[in-house]
Amino acid sequence: MSNPWEEISLDDYENHMKLDSVRQLQAMNAIMKEQLEAFPADTAMILGVAGGNGLEHIRPEKYRKVYGVDINGEYLRAVSERYAGLSGVLECLQLDLVNEAGRLPHAQLVIANLLIEYIGYPAFQQAITQIGPEYVSCVIQINTDEQSWVSDSPYLHAFDGLDDIHHQMEEAALTAAMAETGYSLILRNSEPLPNGKALLRLDYKWQA
Repeated sequence: MSNPWEEISLDDYENHMKLDSVRQLQAMNAIMKEQLEAFPADTAMILGVAGGNGLEHIRPEKYRKVYGVDINGEYLRAVSERYAGLSGVLECLQLDLVNEAGRLPHAQLVIANLLIEYIGYPAFQQAITQIGPEYVSCVIQINTDEQSWVSDSPYLHAFDGLDDIHHQMEEAALTAAMAETGYSLILRNSEPLPNGKALLRLDYKWQA
């Protein structure tokens, strides 16, 4: 059975995310810039890279290798075209994190923004154990209203299939899962969105 993310066009996804009523693309871009600069790491892995929003903030003088991971090959082809200037630093990997985490290479920093919702805590723990980063920076969506977890938009029905794989995120549950995996919370920051939702950034550090 294919993953619903393999069926969603990049245009539909990005056009939905950047609507003035949603503004997640813009917020995530600013967060990604902070994430890429926040840690003493020269290798990073971005899980669920989609079309590469925020990759323009990668500084080749800081990073010698950045992996962009996604299940959708079309997304990764767009990333390679959009960021051809990062050739030699940026490497795209197409794989299913739920079933193929064992293929992931090592990186010092993992960035996982709006990704854990679609694979669940156990699969995320398995991926982190495989990658072995010192730092993990996550963004999860918090629904502060009673509406659907997908914001209303003209592109809403493009995401219908995601109901089958979506996991509602809870801050305490994620932090507990990360503690089980050997990581402690070092930063918490909430970014309100215009539609009654919020993006919650949670950063963790490996505790040797």
